[in-house]
Amino acid sequence: MIYFNSQSIPELQGLNFSQRMQVIRAAADRLPAPTKITLNIIKLIILSVLFILIARAEGWAIAGYVALLVVLYPLITRPITFYLCRKSFASIRRQQFPEHVQ
Repeated sequence: MIYFNSQSIPELQGLNFSQRMQVIRAAADRLPAPTKITLNIIKLIILSVLFILIARAEGWAIAGYVALLVVLYPLITRPITFYLCRKSFASIRRQQFPEHVQ
C-alpha cells in the first residue's frame, strides 16, 4: 500500500504529528546504508531534473517549475520513504511510545 501522509499509516495510528515524525525519522535513520544511498539518489535525480528545468526556463515559466518542484518533490519522496521504513515503524513505536501501543 502506498501512503502519501503519515496519518494513514496503520502502525502510527493514535500518535500526534510530532510523535509520528519522531518514529519516521528514527526508522529512516535505521535504514541500511545501501537503502539510504538509493533513497538519496532518487531524491537527487528528482531535484536535479527540476532544477535544470528551472535554470533553462525564462519569465513566468520559472515560477511554474518552482511550483512543480514544491508539489512533486514531497509527493514522490514521502511515499518512497514511508515504504522503505514501514517495517521498522511498529518496533520503534513500541520503544519510543510504549504508552500508545495499541
